[in-house]
Amino acid sequence: MKFLLTSTLAILSAASVFGQFAPPNDAGVSLGHIHLYVKDVAAQQRFFTEMMGGTFLKENANPTVQFPGVWIMFRQAEASGAPAGSILNHFGFVFKDLPAMLAKWKAAGVEVQQNANPNQGYVTAPDGVRIEFFGDPSIPVPVRMDHIHFFTFDIPGMQEWYSKVFGAVPGQRPRVSTPGWVDCVFLPGDINLSFQKNATPLAPTQGRSIDHIGFEVKNIDAFVKRIEAQGIKLDQPLGRPNPTTKNAFLTDPWGVRIELTEHFLPPAK
Repeated sequence: MKFLLTSTLAILSAASVFGQFAPPNDAGVSLGHIHLYVKDVAAQQRFFTEMMGGTFLKENANPTVQFPGVWIMFRQAEASGAPAGSILNHFGFVFKDLPAMLAKWKAAGVEVQQNANPNQGYVTAPDGVRIEFFGDPSIPVPVRMDHIHFFTFDIPGMQEWYSKVFGAVPGQRPRVSTPGWVDCVFLPGDINLSFQKNATPLAPTQGRSIDHIGFEVKNIDAFVKRIEAQGIKLDQPLGRPNPTTKNAFLTDPWGVRIELTEHFLPPAK
């Protein structure tokens, strides 16, 4: 059954500020990062800081640009293709002062795609990474993460799976480009995974420009035991990429590669 979140649940968490993820939901989960495989890391870093308003995270071992609610991470690699053509098509940000951003993009020669609604559109980062944008003067920060958009033949199945595994809340969000509603699941921090109907299965994400998404998980050991009891198999078992972080990888039934992390944030100083 589909339902709408109340405005109370849709308020951006005060903890989802630069350098931090939203507080976890009841399943111990919040969105963590989106990992891009790119030809030129420096070009991506410039785009996401200078053009999108993110902040470079110097403390992180991997090149990372942070936004309220998400990290965008980069790895130098020859991707097998742009996100278009895979199940993960694009992701989106909300801007407090969209007219100012549009003026900045125009002055910098960034191609902006817009239709009838002046409050919504798309820009494309290097390596064909497409980014949707909205304007919302009411948000308390200049920019924040809004959604990750999947093109899938099985919307109900994906809503059910992400609800069961990650505690996401099935529902709908208003469509911005045109009137109507988008099926989605809600995550903490007013972030959602959006689903658009596609007639046939698309390519998996692994190896493409958007290789995987990451969820920050509280008590990852217990979380992994729970999902393994549900019949979910890990692609990469629990490990320690650094002394403070635990991680593991899995792939959802539709081909979205997912990293689980615990203590992914830099240690407090």
